Amino acid sequence: MIKPFKRAMITVSILMPAFNAAHTIDAAIASVCAQNERDWQLLVIDDSSTDATCEIVSARAQTDPRIRLLHNTGPRGAAFARNTGLEVATGRYIAFLDSDDQWLPDKLTQQFALLKETGAPLCYGGYYAKREAGPGNTINVPPHVTYEQLLRGNVIGCLTAIYDTRICGKVPMPPLKRRHDFALWLQILKTHGPACGVTRPVAVLRLASGTLSSNKLVSSYDTWRMYRDIEKLSAMKSAVYLFRHLTQRVWRYRKL
Repeated sequence: MIKPFKRAMITVSILMPAFNAAHTIDAAIASVCAQNERDWQLLVIDDSSTDATCEIVSARAQTDPRIRLLHNTGPRGAAFARNTGLEVATGRYIAFLDSDDQWLPDKLTQQFALLKETGAPLCYGGYYAKREAGPGNTINVPPHVTYEQLLRGNVIGCLTAIYDTRICGKVPMPPLKRRHDFALWLQILKTHGPACGVTRPVAVLRLASGTLSSNKLVSSYDTWRMYRDIEKLSAMKSAVYLFRHLTQRVWRYRKL
C-alpha cells in the first residue's frame, strides 16, 4: 500500500499521470511550481515509463518536498494512474494536469476564488490549444454548465478541472480506457449540481501531430459507449448527444 503524506490537509492535490514523458514533463511541473498559490502537492504517477521520466521527476522532488513520485505496477492507463494518486491525496481540492500540458500562473488563484464565490462542486476554465508547430486556438468556455448541458458536449478540459472534496468526497475516475474524465464530470454534476467556469484561459493544451484525425473514430465509439454503459442512456438519446458532442469538438478545434 502507498503511504499517504503525514501532514494535515493542504489546499489542493494535483494528479499527473506520466508515461514516457521525458520531453515534456519538466515544463509541466515547472508550470505548477510557478503558481501564485503555494499550498499544493503534486502527485506524479508513473505508468511504467522506459525513458528518463522518473529521473526528471525525482530530481524535481529532491528540491521540492511538495512533489512526490508514485509508480503503477505495469502500464495501467491514465484513469488507473489518477486513481492511484487520489488514494494518497490530502488536498481539499483535487486538480488534474497531464504531463505534456501546462498551467498559467494564476490558474489556481482564479479557480479558488470562483469556487468559494459560487459554492460549486467543480470548476473548469478556458485554455489555449496548440500543436508543436503552427497556430493555436483559444478554447472558450461558458461561465457555468449543468449535467444536461454537459451531456450535449464536454466543455470541461481535464487540464483545467478541479473539484471540492468537502462537497463531492474523493471521486475516482471510472475504469474506462478513454472518456474517463468526461464520465467523472458527468457523475459529479449529476450528483452535486452545476459546475462553474473561469471564462478566460488558465492552461495550455499541447496537441501532438495527428491527434484529432487519427483518434476520431475511436473517440466517437468510446463516447458512445460511455453514454450507453455509464450514463445508461437510450440508443436514440446517445446518438443525439454524440452528434452534438462531435459537432462541438470539430468547431472547437477547427483552426488546428
